[in-house]
Amino acid sequence: VNTTDSAVRITHLPTGIVVTCQNERSQLQNKTRALQVLAARLQAMAEEQALADASADRASQIRTVDRSERIRTYNFPENRITDHRIGYKSHNLDQVLDGDLDALFDALSAADKQSRLRQS
Repeated sequence: VNTTDSAVRITHLPTGIVVTCQNERSQLQNKTRALQVLAARLQAMAEEQALADASADRASQIRTVDRSERIRTYNFPENRITDHRIGYKSHNLDQVLDGDLDALFDALSAADKQSRLRQS
């Protein structure tokens, strides 16, 4: 039987993707076609990885709205302001809203200073 060995198998070593092609009668044409298929698979894999990375980035940036994630509460009926991160409570909400933020800033800077001292 007169046959031609024209099948081609290409392996991409970094990813392990294997492409075989034996559609054409010529080994050169099969090699060209196999390289095109390999390039398409690599591009699809890269696009899929980019989408997965972008999705993971978006998911890490989106925060769930949970009551435990409160930063500050302004309670108008009780005239109270509470900063939940540092445990600061004050009954001078009117003054804070009028711009007197010194007590709140002092408490925040003291808490920041303590957290920095604990870290070092």
